[in-house]
Amino acid sequence: MIATMPKLSAVIFDFDGLIVDTESTGYQTWREIFESHGLDLAVETYAAVIGTDFGAHYDPRVDLEERTGRKFDWEELEARRTVREKELRKDLSILPGVVHRLEEAAALGLPCAIASSSPRWWVEGWLNDLGLIQHFHHLTTVDDTGKVKPDPSLFLLAAERLGVSRDEAVIFEDSLNGLVAARAAGIRCVVAPGPMTRHLDFDGAWRRVATLNEVTLNELGRALSGTL
Repeated sequence: MIATMPKLSAVIFDFDGLIVDTESTGYQTWREIFESHGLDLAVETYAAVIGTDFGAHYDPRVDLEERTGRKFDWEELEARRTVREKELRKDLSILPGVVHRLEEAAALGLPCAIASSSPRWWVEGWLNDLGLIQHFHHLTTVDDTGKVKPDPSLFLLAAERLGVSRDEAVIFEDSLNGLVAARAAGIRCVVAPGPMTRHLDFDGAWRRVATLNEVTLNELGRALSGTL
């Protein structure tokens, strides 16, 4: 019996850092807080939380308190940080290649989903503001699984909701935590790193590209089916 090759049937997108660069603005606010205390916050340090949440890998709140020897009113400081972040995010726009890949998916009849460690209100709000919500068949967020990347549950649930097997989907990601989650889920992952993650080693990615302009779904479909 001749085994049939899988075909590309669905596309799963990360959100933060892949569709819009909310990661850099978050880092900038924390860097400014550290600088106000005469400290540096390296990109390489903060990158541990890209694609996941504060805690297991790195927490700037714990780091700041340990390095200053002080305790902070985090409710008050977070309120000020959020105001600053909103100012910075006014200038953000959709990252290169995103719209092209979504339009290509629509032309090919490939359903798309979001799988994000962020809460639904955040992702849905941004997609509405960016005029992209109509491109996605559903959104899978931390609200659905209670877990964040590098746990694979977000990607597994997204594929299940799309009604495709793991070898019929492709994931677009920008973070190492996302790649680890994709590999754990058994789904091919194309990584398009942003300013916060370009220094990382994405060994194990199916493809690594500078932007989503550098890859097409037609190309990925041919590679997946063994015709490229």
